[in-house]
Amino acid sequence: MIRHAVDAREAAYAPYSQFKVGACIRTASGKLFSGCNVENAAYPQGQCAEASAIGAMVAGGELIIVEVVIVGSGDELCTPCGGCRQRLNEFSKSDTPVHVCGPEGVRETFKLGDLLPHSFGPNNLDKKN
Repeated sequence: MIRHAVDAREAAYAPYSQFKVGACIRTASGKLFSGCNVENAAYPQGQCAEASAIGAMVAGGELIIVEVVIVGSGDELCTPCGGCRQRLNEFSKSDTPVHVCGPEGVRETFKLGDLLPHSFGPNNLDKKN
């Protein structure tokens, strides 16, 4: 999964920040989907790596995420932004592992619920995951 995320990061389009991010998600069926960040001159119109991977997953007919890998640029941890934490929550459970990595491997692993405490998700709408 790390290799997929690193490869996606290399393909990222980040001409403004120069901060490339790659993500890879594993679904309940074992399929892997990756994505990269795509910036836009109209800054809020950009797309995070996690959102790209989720879009590929849904287009591939999958809806349940069981593991996430994120590889950012630089030495600091690159955890999902608030919006992506919410996106991941839509298709995951609170105990889904989110591995924050560098090209060398896992730097730290979080549970999604620890990154997004007291979240609002499908269960709040009587929709089951």
